[in-house]
Amino acid sequence: MSGGAGAGPGVSLDAWPHLFEPGSPDAPVLLTLHGTGGNEAEIAAIAPHLLAGAGILSPRGRVSEHGMNRWFRRIAEGVFDVDDVIARAGELAAFIALAREHYGLGERRMIAVGFSNGANIALATALLHPDALDEVIAFSGMFPFGERDPIGDASGVRLLLANGAADPMAPAASVAHLAEVAASHGAEVTRHIRAGGHGIDASDLAAAVAFLESGTRA
Repeated sequence: MSGGAGAGPGVSLDAWPHLFEPGSPDAPVLLTLHGTGGNEAEIAAIAPHLLAGAGILSPRGRVSEHGMNRWFRRIAEGVFDVDDVIARAGELAAFIALAREHYGLGERRMIAVGFSNGANIALATALLHPDALDEVIAFSGMFPFGERDPIGDASGVRLLLANGAADPMAPAASVAHLAEVAASHGAEVTRHIRAGGHGIDASDLAAAVAFLESGTRA
C-alpha cells in the first residue's frame, strides 16, 4: 500500500513516495530508512527479521546524488552538509506526523530502523525532534552533525548504535562521539560493536531484536 494525503511544511504524503503496511493494530511501527542508492521496498524487507506483526512505514529519501536516493546532501564521503541534515530531519519529522494522523496510528510505538545514510537521518531526526521520533536502531550510522552540536533536550530518546569496528564509512571515532554527545543530552544509548565493516550481519539483527524487546513503550 502506498500514497496518502496531507500537507505540512514542504511535506505532502502524496508527493513523498513511501510504503505502508499496517501490521497488527497493537504492534509497533517500524520506520525503515534505506541507505544511499537503496529504496523504500528494499529496506522494508528487514522488518520481519526484527519484529513479527509490526507495521511498516518506509519512505524514500528525496535527495538524488548521481541518480542514487539519499536523505541529505553531502560535500564528500563522510562530510555532510549539516544545514541540509537539519532541514531534512525537520521534513522527516513532519512526514512522520502526517503519516501517523493519515494512517490512524494513534500512540503506537514507532521505531526508526535505518542503514548507513538512513541511520544518520534517523539519528538526526530523533535527536532534533524527539516528539516525532524517539527510538532508533542505527545500523552503520555515525554522528550526523559534523563539527556542530544542534541537539537540545534528548531525554527519553533511545538509540541502538550497531557498528562494525573497522568500518571506514562510519569511523569508530565518529560513532563514539555520537554516543557521548547523545548521552550528554539525556539520550539512552546502547552500543553493539562487532568485527568487520559497513553492513548488517546476524549479530546486528540479534542486537536489534533485544533492543526492541527491552522497550517499555506501548
